[in-house]
Order: sequence, then C-alpha cells, then structure tokens
Amino acid sequence: MVRVSIVGASGYVGGELLRLLLGHPRVEVVQATSERYAGRFVYQVHPNLRGLTRLQFTSVQALEPVDVLFLALPHGEAQRRIEFFSQGAECIIDLSADFRLRDPELYTRWYGEAHAAQDWLARFVYGLPEVNREAIRRARFVSGVGCNATATILALWPLFQADVVDRTRDVVVEVKVGSSEGGNRPSEASHHPERSGAVRSYAPVGHRHTAEVIQALARTGEVPPLHLSVTAVEMVRGALATAHVFLKDRLTEREIWRVYRQAYREEPFVRIVKERTGVYRLPEPKILAGSNFADVGFALDEGTGRVVSICAIDNLMKGAAGTAVQCLNLMMGWEERLGLEFPGLHPI
Repeated sequence: MVRVSIVGASGYVGGELLRLLLGHPRVEVVQATSERYAGRFVYQVHPNLRGLTRLQFTSVQALEPVDVLFLALPHGEAQRRIEFFSQGAECIIDLSADFRLRDPELYTRWYGEAHAAQDWLARFVYGLPEVNREAIRRARFVSGVGCNATATILALWPLFQADVVDRTRDVVVEVKVGSSEGGNRPSEASHHPERSGAVRSYAPVGHRHTAEVIQALARTGEVPPLHLSVTAVEMVRGALATAHVFLKDRLTEREIWRVYRQAYREEPFVRIVKERTGVYRLPEPKILAGSNFADVGFALDEGTGRVVSICAIDNLMKGAAGTAVQCLNLMMGWEERLGLEFPGLHPI
C-alpha cells in the first residue's frame, strides 16, 4: 500500500481527495490536516464520509513521513512551505495554482507578485494527463490543474493538436461555473440571497487560468490571442467551456469528427458527445457530478468556418481531485482508472 496524506483536507477539494483515496484499493490515507478543525473527526466536516473512516484532522506541524503528499492549500501557501513539505514525502501532488506555470515572469504577471520558490517551478510537471501523460509517469512533483483551464484546454486541444486552427485569428472562450469553485469559506458572493438565480460574469477579462491554457496549447505551436471569460451560474458542481475557433481551411463535419477521435480515442476519461437528438446531445456538467469524465463535443458553422468546441467537467473532480488521483495512478505505474470508476448520476 502507498501511504498518502492530504494537507488542507477540510476544503471541498480536500474532501473529494479523501472520498477518492479512502476508496482507492492501493492507498492508505495516513493523515488529513486542517488547522481550523484539528482534533475533529473528518466526517464532521465531510458528512458523506460518515462510517467510512475514523480519521481525525491533525495540524500540519504533526505531519509524518509518507510516500505521497497531496497539497490542497489556498493559493500561495504551498510555494512558501515547499521545502518543508518536500522533506516528508518522496512525491508531491500540489492542487493549487502555485506550480502550474513554468515561467516565473508569467507568474508575476498573472498573479501580481513574485513567486516565492522560483527554483521549484521547473521541478513540477503540469498534471493534465491528456496533454502531459508521459512526463507525469516519470515525475516526483506534479502540479494540479485549474478547473476552468482544464475545460478550456480539453475543448481546444484536438483542434490545435491537429493544426487545423487559423492561428492568425483570435480564440474566444466562455466558461460557466458552479458555486463550489469559490471554495467552502462563505462570502457575500456566496450568500444565498446574492447567489441564488445568479448568472454573474465575475471575470470577463484577465482570468488567471488564461496563462495556463496558453502554456498547454503552446506545445502545438504558436497560440493566437486567447480571450477567456468566466461566468458564475446557479449550480454547485460543474464547468462548461464554450470555445469559438476559426479553421484555417474549410473542413466537413466528418473531417472534424476524425480530428476529435484522433485526439481522444485512447483517453480513458474523455468522451466525445455529439448526438443528433435528445436533451444531452452536447456536453452537460450536470450528469458528470462526482465523476472524473470530461465530455467534449462540437458544432460547425459551415458558412464561416467557425467551430464551437464544448467541454463539460465536474470542477471538483476532473478539474481538481479526480485528475490528481489520475496523476497518482500514473506516477505509481497503476491502471489509470483505479479508484475513479464512478460514472456520475442521472437524474440528479
């Protein structure tokens, strides 16, 4: 059994990691830290885990050595304590944004401050298996993924990888997200009378995940100007990216189908969803709740050569904890689907 611990386990992402890892057949969860809830049982904060564990939250200062350490801390904290964390684990999977960008100048530009551990940036591998699988297999340190970035990258990846995009024309992406993306700390924005019924464009420009998307797509060549907007909608879990891309040459729908199949036919957690009829004929976050699947689909505007590429995910799963466990499986040389077989629910 591989011994793992979770730092920052009281948040929504930490709770999802606990749910997945407690049920993982090759993992023993040794500790779960929370400064706020130290001494309390895990299930008192994550009630869905009642009866599954008697684990109690501990302080981060009480961490014991383990094989793999998951960091589910707020932005900025992992980079300031990475030397401490690295002393207690052979491998680290960090789910924050601290180690996603390779370039420290890009980090400063998008996050508004200098990175506190710049020497570590090159040691972390970007943890999205669909674009970085082989590097993850060889890695000791893996960064998490941004949920909005994950949905956007997976929507755009087939078209950029196949080099069918007109790279002289701008790419526009709108991501609609659920309230769990804001974390479990209450705020005015999450107060029920303010949040209920909302369709709130809270990041029409300048969203930090833009840099992450550009970094990933740059593996395929030059990335055109990319514009990312994010809107909060009335759901708890889920992210839906709708990306508008122009083709450099006219393609038929059948040819575009081949592009998507070529990109994703071997991917265990990506499903191409494009049906002619039915309510769920295109990707829909609702039915992915609790699953690690990403559903990807598209529509072609033949008159203009525009492809609308769509990706739906559960932001807490494929956009965070699920992908982290997928990375763990790759790092350990295990079957990639291990512990991630839950297919989602319908109806919900």
